Amino acid sequence: MNIDLEKPMTHLTENKEDRYRPKYHMTPPVGLLNDPNGFIYFKGKYHVFYQWNPFKTDHSTKYWGHFTSGNLYEWHHETSVLAPEDWFDHSGCYSGSAIENKGNLIAFYTGNVKNEKGERETYQCMATSKDGMSLDKKGPILHLPDNYTAHFRDPKVWKKGSTWYMIVGTQTKEEEGMVAFFSSENLTDWEHHGPIAGSYMNGLDYFGYMWECPDLFSLSGQDILIVSPQGLEAKGDKYNNLFQSGYFIGEMNYEDQTFSHGTFTELDRGFDFYAPQTTIGSNGKRLLVAWMGMPDEDEKNHPTIDNCWIHGMTIPRELSIMEDKLYQKPVEEMTCLRTKEVRHNKVSISTDFHEFDGISGNSIEMVIDILSKDYEVFNMRVSDAIQVSYDSSTNIFSLTRRKYHSEIDEVRECILEDLSSLNIFIDVSTIEIFINGGQEVFSARYFTDNKDSSVLFSCEGELSLKITKWDMKNSIIF
Repeated sequence: MNIDLEKPMTHLTENKEDRYRPKYHMTPPVGLLNDPNGFIYFKGKYHVFYQWNPFKTDHSTKYWGHFTSGNLYEWHHETSVLAPEDWFDHSGCYSGSAIENKGNLIAFYTGNVKNEKGERETYQCMATSKDGMSLDKKGPILHLPDNYTAHFRDPKVWKKGSTWYMIVGTQTKEEEGMVAFFSSENLTDWEHHGPIAGSYMNGLDYFGYMWECPDLFSLSGQDILIVSPQGLEAKGDKYNNLFQSGYFIGEMNYEDQTFSHGTFTELDRGFDFYAPQTTIGSNGKRLLVAWMGMPDEDEKNHPTIDNCWIHGMTIPRELSIMEDKLYQKPVEEMTCLRTKEVRHNKVSISTDFHEFDGISGNSIEMVIDILSKDYEVFNMRVSDAIQVSYDSSTNIFSLTRRKYHSEIDEVRECILEDLSSLNIFIDVSTIEIFINGGQEVFSARYFTDNKDSSVLFSCEGELSLKITKWDMKNSIIF
């Protein structure tokens, strides 16, 4: 179904300065964007479908929007590919995944239905495409098994050997989050093998009331389960967002249909990161994109709704495992957006905040290398809304932002034994910070009325840095 974007909202944004729209991060042309869906490399193009309400900046309805790219850095917005218009999905085409089979792209998604009594019904559905640019619905291929509530969604499908497998995010009737496991020989008939992970499994205690957006894949000989649990209580510097996204490293036994794993680790320590999804890139690397937002948070006063859109995606990231930890780094293709390099091979910073020539801008990339480490606290300030700090005496790395529509500062932190490098992407109202080659990542949206695009540095003690900055080209095409 093609959507007439002139009717829903664009007329409301005429003559308005869209001052918060990023230049190289995917955002919706209008309306609300959330979970990435069906991330896949298919017939020479990357496809990122996504949850989209093109008519309002709320979650009242969900289509599948669509971005394509031939190179992972320049993205074209396409027409919508799924609309909530059938008996099995009329209350929303919810999240899912995509695979390639026999030259066709096959998408799996959750059809959400609210019946006449206001009760939720859920159907796992299939849609097919020959070119990836439109999807032909085939209807439900999996109904709700026993022992789960209707919070049963977000199918992720993959093939191992000659068998297809599916995991689905679930809530049990005891209101415990889990991941359900299925297998199929033909993609339409699915056998349920029960849960493979969740509360009170594999040594976990209670671990949230719902697990969303599961993703299971192998990397460097180990199996990784990514999931977004809801209902975790904050513990020190962990689990401080409303909902979390993270991973377990373990071993999937396909014969026994069991997954043994270690502890849960958050993927991103910032404010805005949820519902990540991965795929295999054209070079065989495991890639990830995520929603830079958070479900159920206050969106009524969000600064971008004046321009009739809300939320965006992270830049694509490449995953690897080092020392039993998942590392994330920007895909190499992002370097193609660099222009106007400015380099300071060795600068010294002191207690007073200092700006270096050419190190500023609202759509930039920076690489900062720590050359000497005889200091206690390193600080970097972006405009008046973001501060990055590392305290070498406590090993605490922190990201502080000014909360929009208030004078309150809020903080996210992690323990970091050493700080050697930062790779930072600043994009108008978006920041992604990759620490020590992707050992930790902090992602956040930020909003300020101050048009100052300066980047300032200070420290307590003596510190020298190598700073390289590039302006970044615009790369989103509507």
